[in-house]
Amino acid sequence: MPSSLRLRLVLAATAALASAGWAAPARAEDEAPTIIVYGRSDGYDLDKTPTATKTDTPLVDVPQAVTVISREQLDDQGIVTLGDALRFVPGVTLGQGEGHRDQITLRGQSSTADFFVDGIRDDAQYYRPLYNIERVEVLKGANALIFGRGGGGGVINRVSKAPEFDRLKGSVSGGVDTLGAWSGAVDLGAPLGENLGLRFNTTYEAFNNHRQDYEGHFFGVTPTLGAKLGEATTATLTYEYVEDRRLTDRGVPSRGGLPLTGYDETLFGSPATNFSEVTAHLVHGRIDHEFSGSLSANISVQYAHYDKFYQNVYPNAPVNTATNTVVLAGYNSGAVRENLIGQGNLVWKGDTGGIGHTLLLGFEAGDQSTLADRHNAVFPSGATVTLAERITVPLVTFPTLTSASNSDASFWSVYAQDQIDIGDHVKIVGGLRYDRFKISSVNLVNGFAGDRTDGKWSPRVGLILKPRENVSLYASYAKSFLPQSGDQFTVLDATTEALAPEEFRNLEAGVKWDISDALAFTGAVFRLDRNNTRATDPVSGLVVQSGKSRTEGLELALVGHLAPGLDLSLGYAFQDGEISATTAAAPAGRKLAQLPRHQASGWARYNFSKRFGLGLGVIHQSSQFATISNTVRLPAFTRIDAAAFLNLTDTVSLQVNVENLTDADYFPAAHTDNNISTGKPLNAKATLRVKF
Repeated sequence: MPSSLRLRLVLAATAALASAGWAAPARAEDEAPTIIVYGRSDGYDLDKTPTATKTDTPLVDVPQAVTVISREQLDDQGIVTLGDALRFVPGVTLGQGEGHRDQITLRGQSSTADFFVDGIRDDAQYYRPLYNIERVEVLKGANALIFGRGGGGGVINRVSKAPEFDRLKGSVSGGVDTLGAWSGAVDLGAPLGENLGLRFNTTYEAFNNHRQDYEGHFFGVTPTLGAKLGEATTATLTYEYVEDRRLTDRGVPSRGGLPLTGYDETLFGSPATNFSEVTAHLVHGRIDHEFSGSLSANISVQYAHYDKFYQNVYPNAPVNTATNTVVLAGYNSGAVRENLIGQGNLVWKGDTGGIGHTLLLGFEAGDQSTLADRHNAVFPSGATVTLAERITVPLVTFPTLTSASNSDASFWSVYAQDQIDIGDHVKIVGGLRYDRFKISSVNLVNGFAGDRTDGKWSPRVGLILKPRENVSLYASYAKSFLPQSGDQFTVLDATTEALAPEEFRNLEAGVKWDISDALAFTGAVFRLDRNNTRATDPVSGLVVQSGKSRTEGLELALVGHLAPGLDLSLGYAFQDGEISATTAAAPAGRKLAQLPRHQASGWARYNFSKRFGLGLGVIHQSSQFATISNTVRLPAFTRIDAAAFLNLTDTVSLQVNVENLTDADYFPAAHTDNNISTGKPLNAKATLRVKF
């Protein structure tokens, strides 16, 4: 659809809502007795989360930067994918993920595995949905004490919607956008008896965007049962089924050190060669028990099975300007993964000698098995194609098995943490975790059998000064680690089998101020060092662990209810990162990849009356290098979004969300120097929601 026509449709829809003089949907309060969900349900600010400390701790007293995106904000922005939600979080940069998975950079550290759901690892490579999620939490800095291995720059945790015990309530929604995508969703909460509750969520999304031949669908269904097993015990059981089918799109190549322009819609592949198929099953059970007012415990078990296959053809080199050609490459890959993870926590609150304590003792254990293979593409007639609005992909086959592996990672850990209250003005958070991590793998191509076991201690300490009850000044130190087999732990070789894990050390200081019951300001400065990175010794030529990198930065956020009718979420991040000691990937002095110096985001919704409201969003990102090569730069961009909200009746609402209102041409993410995503043009999405 031409951009001018899209603009007319957007303006017409917005004007129609405005002329009606009606209001944004009223925010119904969450009356469900939750099990693990905390916080307000009538705005963007959430004042508690058990995730950062595994205890019921106000965010103002957590000694690290934490960003929480509420369900209300997700709905107002019309967001249905995790990646779109994270664009508004300061300090988070999205990677392309080769067009088939979530991939993020947190404080200069790229990861495909630092994702969790209800505090349990969910580390397979796929796109995570939000239809069954109450909120998204971004915890910055090293997080090994709470989450174990990985999480060097931070982790992303999704909190599931909780069962309903009191009354029947729910919503049915449907949406369609001007690029042809559409979706429908059902959210139902219902008491099934005096002590039994249900939450049922399901969604279907049909994909379409500005890129040639792009299509696919997502289907998800999640029933959750909650039970009150007496006065002091609750239990939940959740099953989630995920089916994702889509075209894999790896964007455009570079030319002259910048993304190729003028080909924002061109697919450098074809539907026959570029596709991804994911099926996942996740079963999660949790029991919470209160022994007394001061002693409680919980235990969780999660089983997950992921089956994935993807195939892609993509540009593999910069455009040759002299010949106006580009070289293609490709491969396919399959992986089947099974995770079984158990976790338990005991929490005691009490006093010793007038000093308050919140003591946490916990354990985690699990096993992860992965069977994976890869076949590289062969182009019998050559892989060089002429640059055109529509690329003609030559004959391609995938006959060559280049890698295949069978791996098993088993782990267990124990941890302890104490939150100490010394009078009314001083708090100390200190803890230590021991992880025992073992990986065994067999390379099915060359027969190499690898085996490595690591035992690592991960400390955390934070000092919090409280000049007032609603203000905290804090300083903290935390450490994390990542085995050399990478964040997916698929296969060892002779080098990675011999090397100790990488280490991440995070120093942070900040301020948190709850300006009101519904408005919070946070600010943090940090230094994150990554050590034990692989490098090549210049004398011996052997692989050593002398490589290092450092990221330093500042993060600011203001979230909540600023004035009557006005909810907002504002964020800013300044970051600078570079290789501080030569690694195998780059020499000292190189800038870290996908780390813009400046990021700013803002979203605000204002209700002009009880019947009508408008929203406005802005994302700004300064230029960044696509990779550690520092040869291709993604230009700075600013994207403006808008929304209009209408309450047709007490139960029926309509909203229109406009993305990229100024139709800016931008490049939001990359995977390599020649796999660069193009931003969506101006488009609008209308959503109709019925609540009961």
